[in-house]
Amino acid sequence: MQEGHDRPGDRPNAWLNECRHRVTSQNGEDGILAKALEIISRTDQWCVEFGGWDGMHCSNTYSLIKDKGYRGIYIEGHPTRFETLRKNFADNDRVIPIKAWVGFEREDGLDAILKGTPIPRDFDVLSVDIDGNDYHVWQAVREYKPKLVVIEYNATIPDEVEFIQPRDLGVTQGTSLLSMTKLAKEKGYELIATTRCNAIFVDSQYFGLFGIRDNSPAALRTDRSVVTHVFFGYDGSVFVRGYGRSPWHSIPLRESKIQILPRWARKRFGPQNPITRVLGKKLRRFRKQDDGRPGSDLHEVD
Repeated sequence: MQEGHDRPGDRPNAWLNECRHRVTSQNGEDGILAKALEIISRTDQWCVEFGGWDGMHCSNTYSLIKDKGYRGIYIEGHPTRFETLRKNFADNDRVIPIKAWVGFEREDGLDAILKGTPIPRDFDVLSVDIDGNDYHVWQAVREYKPKLVVIEYNATIPDEVEFIQPRDLGVTQGTSLLSMTKLAKEKGYELIATTRCNAIFVDSQYFGLFGIRDNSPAALRTDRSVVTHVFFGYDGSVFVRGYGRSPWHSIPLRESKIQILPRWARKRFGPQNPITRVLGKKLRRFRKQDDGRPGSDLHEVD
């Protein structure tokens, strides 16, 4: 911890990011979780992670198993990855590997999968990283309430945007940090830290221990490196700023490819000659009808 922030009230809101330490996690989540568990102190040394991959690749909980003596349940549905997971922990009786795809219905949700295991209802850490339906699988958990939840959010979405992908196992779009935070509050959790692509929540009964005054996404999100902003000029030009590409496909978003008006129409009506004025108005009216939504009256000029 930084010198001069010894009292909880003196800490910066995102002080847990100072505790990042990477063992196998993507962005130092190992260290944040270790510190959070130290603060909670009332632990049972159980964790759950899915998709578990091989139990080590980008794992947020492997260091708890390896270094802290934790018992864990690793869930992986991919046959090849699960076989590697099983072999990696064949000699470790503290790890229970389960081959399953975690869904959000009664028969395939996390509640049903954990029901046949000895894990306590309020186990220490749940790690969710399934590249899409993370929101929906967590929303479906009713019978278990882990103390800490680390869950992936779509890091390309700005802090103030609400977005939840369809409740469909065949869709991989993700959820915004704001929407994930609202779900957390509904389930009795508070945001305590974020990394580039993961949000870490704590059971609200322990939140006061962390001394965080403002735990909004805007206050706790410190990495916005893959956010792209799209905005309009007064003349209808579309601009792209920020990261400007899909981080998963490395395909750039080019301004020239996403303009909604031809160049000749990208002027406010006032400066146009009579011909382009009439054509521009017709084009705008056509685009509004095609979109099916009424246009804004912001700075409308006839």
